[in-house]
Amino acid sequence: MNTTNPQLSIPAIRDASRRLVRELGFMKPTLAGTHLPASAVHALIEIGENGISSAAELCDVLCLEKSSVSRMLRKLIDNGELIETCAERDGREKQLTLSAKGHQTLAAINQFAYAQVSNALINMPASAQSKVQHGLSIYGEALAASRKKVHPTVFPVEHGVNIVRGYRPGVLGRAVEMHARYYAGFAGFGHFFEAKVASGMAEFAGRMDKSCNQLWFAMREAQVVAVIAIDGEDLGSNIAHLRWFIVDDEVRGSGIGRRLLSEAISFCEQQQFSKIQLWTFRGLDTARRLYEAAGFVLREERPGRQWGEEVMEQRFSRPVLGGQL
Repeated sequence: MNTTNPQLSIPAIRDASRRLVRELGFMKPTLAGTHLPASAVHALIEIGENGISSAAELCDVLCLEKSSVSRMLRKLIDNGELIETCAERDGREKQLTLSAKGHQTLAAINQFAYAQVSNALINMPASAQSKVQHGLSIYGEALAASRKKVHPTVFPVEHGVNIVRGYRPGVLGRAVEMHARYYAGFAGFGHFFEAKVASGMAEFAGRMDKSCNQLWFAMREAQVVAVIAIDGEDLGSNIAHLRWFIVDDEVRGSGIGRRLLSEAISFCEQQQFSKIQLWTFRGLDTARRLYEAAGFVLREERPGRQWGEEVMEQRFSRPVLGGQL
C-alpha cells in the first residue's frame, strides 16, 4: 500500500496548489483573457479538443453537477459559442459542437494559455521544466484517483461492501443466480423465469457500451450481493427501464438497495430521461416501500404471466427532472 513520503510537507503542497490557482487566474470571474468563467473555458477546450460531445460526459470530466453544467451550456449556446444537435444514433441524446465563434474563442484561449505557460517556463531552469510537467501530471492523476474512490465508480457503502458501476466478469451470472434462487422460494418461479432473466441480461450486455444503458452492483469481498440496471433503449419514448433489481438475503435491510436505487435515479437524471418505469408484482412489500420512498407511483395493476407464473403484475413509474408520470 502506498504511504505519504515523510519528507514531503502537506502544508507546502497545499500552499503551492493555492498559488497555482491564484496565478492561473481561477480566482477571477473570467479566465484566459475571455469573458467566460473557468467552467465555460474548460468546457470549450474539452468539446473542441478532446472529443467530449454530451452534457453527461462534461459532468464527469469537469467534476460538476448536472444542474451547473446545464446552466453553463445553455449560456454558451445562447451566446453562439456552441451548437446543440440530436445525435445520429439516438435522437434523445444532444450532441455538442463548437460553432465558428466557439472555434475563434478556443483559439484565443489556447494562444493565451500557451503564452502564459511559456512565460513561466522562461523563469525556471531547463532541468526543472520536465519535472514540472511530470509532477503536475502525476499529482492530477492522484487527486482524481482519490476522488473516484468515493464517487462514482467505486465507493464504500458500509464496512466491507462497495458499489461498482459497469460490467465485471461474473456479475451477469451472479445476478441470474440471485433472481432464480430468491423468486423460486418466494413465488415458485422455475426454469422459465431463470431463462427469461438470463436471456434478457445477455441481450442487454450487448448494448452496455451505449451511454444510455448502465449496470451497478454491490460487492462484499469477492461476492456480488446486489444488482440493478437501467435500460435506456427497450421502452423507447425517452423512458428509462429499471431492470433486474435484486438484493441478496444476507445484506437485505442494510441500505445497499436504497443506495443502488439512488445511483440509478441519478444516472437517469444525467441522461435526461423523461421518466423511469419498472415492472414488479404484488406481494413484494419491502421493494414497494423502497420504490415509493424514491418517488415511484403505482400506475397499473393486472394479472399476468410474463415471468412464467400468474401473478398480479404492477407497473410503477417516476418522473425525471420535471417529466410526466
